[in-house]
Amino acid sequence: MTEVDAKATPSRLPREWIAAALRRERTRAGLSLSELAKRAGIAKSTLSQLEAATGNPGIETVWALAVALGVPFSVLVESPDPGVTVIRAGEGPTMRAEQASYAGTLLSAGPTGVRRDIYHGAMEPGSVRESEPHIPGSVEHLVVSTGRMIAGPAGGTVELGPGDYMSYRGDVPHSYEALSPGTTFVLVMQHV
Repeated sequence: MTEVDAKATPSRLPREWIAAALRRERTRAGLSLSELAKRAGIAKSTLSQLEAATGNPGIETVWALAVALGVPFSVLVESPDPGVTVIRAGEGPTMRAEQASYAGTLLSAGPTGVRRDIYHGAMEPGSVRESEPHIPGSVEHLVVSTGRMIAGPAGGTVELGPGDYMSYRGDVPHSYEALSPGTTFVLVMQHV
């Protein structure tokens, strides 16, 4: 994404970005629509809609597809134009969870050869964002910006406040839960 004013920055990911990335990565992996849908645990018709840029996936669906393809999440949602990027607070390419009050905005995808992604997350109390394991070797680094939250791997969650940092394996089930309204955080995902 090149520098744009705030009005031009999408509040959700353009469907075309995801569609093009899915087609590219599915072809690269040599998988049929049916096989990728099966591996990701989604309907073939859903995958077909996503590749045609007519579907509107939640974060869980895109994560499942990324894991099934063996690629970082960011590969499926990053901007096709890697020029100078400015993402204003509260704007940018955002995905929302289907089953929790959770939104993640991809701030920076790792460049070729570097497998790390940076996200800005926002949550509200009242639901837990349960995350399935990411690709093997993933590690998450979390810094709370505002509010309070509980996060970490299943059986090892920790309560965190503003400025607190933690890291944990991202290739095991893990979760995030806001304890106060307006909880925000920065998440760096590293892939080996």
